[in-house]
Amino acid sequence: MSEFAVEVKDVWKKFRLYHERNQSLKSAFVRRLTSAHEDFWALQGVSLEVSQGTTHGLIGRNGSGKSTLLKCLAKIYWPTSGDIRYHGSMASLLEVGSGFHLELSGRENIYLNGSILGMSKKVIDKKFDEIVELSGIGRFLDQPVKNYSSGMYVRLGFSIAINVEPDILVVDEVLSVGDIDFQEKSIKKFADFKEQGRTIILVSHSMSLMRELCDRVTWIDSGKVIATGKSPDVIEKYLKAQKLD
Repeated sequence: MSEFAVEVKDVWKKFRLYHERNQSLKSAFVRRLTSAHEDFWALQGVSLEVSQGTTHGLIGRNGSGKSTLLKCLAKIYWPTSGDIRYHGSMASLLEVGSGFHLELSGRENIYLNGSILGMSKKVIDKKFDEIVELSGIGRFLDQPVKNYSSGMYVRLGFSIAINVEPDILVVDEVLSVGDIDFQEKSIKKFADFKEQGRTIILVSHSMSLMRELCDRVTWIDSGKVIATGKSPDVIEKYLKAQKLD
């Protein structure tokens, strides 16, 4: 068994940016040209290793590539080249309300989303009260989720995902939508998760949160890894660089 939960090796991710696009085959034929575009490399040779049983943070400015990397880790995007290896089961919470059916109630979506993530009805029954308590949606449990705020969406999605108990959990900015009570309960849940030997990969713009939760941090800028190391050291370098910009 590898000591690493996730291994990212020389990952590149390319997107095609169109400047002028043909709207039909007819226009392409008449104009006798192809769509004008350029290649944009969102990730450029990213390599990192995430040890089992640790919380690993990804930090960087908006547009730095960290969310693209997170989506590659979550198998939403596939790298243009390079390799990502997992040692254990993986669950992710990246998109607000992903996997929810808008017309169904919160209660119904707990069972629907839980089953999508691999939980049996018996397991969901056992964890149901814990999911509801962590999400804080008790009063609205039987209301359609289309009436939920974005914060309620994310809190419910997070509460379900972390109760799946995967070996690896990939999370993007979940705690930013909650109140103090939700943040404290979530941090406690992260701690329990970690004590069980599970691994968390987290993106957040809150450096205080990253210091509190993360054992190690990777700083990404312009699609490249700038630094990887213990969270206080890398965060200090990152904050100093932001002041100089």
